[in-house]
Amino acid sequence: MVILGLVLIIGGAIAVLSAIFVSEGSAELLGIDMSALAVFLVGVAAGAAILWGFAILKWGTRRGIEHRRERKKINDLSHKLDAVEAERRTERGPDDRPL
Repeated sequence: MVILGLVLIIGGAIAVLSAIFVSEGSAELLGIDMSALAVFLVGVAAGAAILWGFAILKWGTRRGIEHRRERKKINDLSHKLDAVEAERRTERGPDDRPL
């Protein structure tokens, strides 16, 4: 998801920057003559792609952080369980049977 977000942001930024720096006052985008409406729609699509990219990037990052926290908690509980099981094994004598 992070990669998709970055791709959308980069694609939208390229469209916006090419419209600003490449066109020389005419309704032209990357060498293609366009109507004013088409240039406007490309700008809206580029802005939407950038915003959507940021949203996906934020969601993917939050999901990754939550996954790492959950994995850390599970590992901590697993280590505690291993310690308790090791302690029980050392407490039992040779005559004791497991429950």
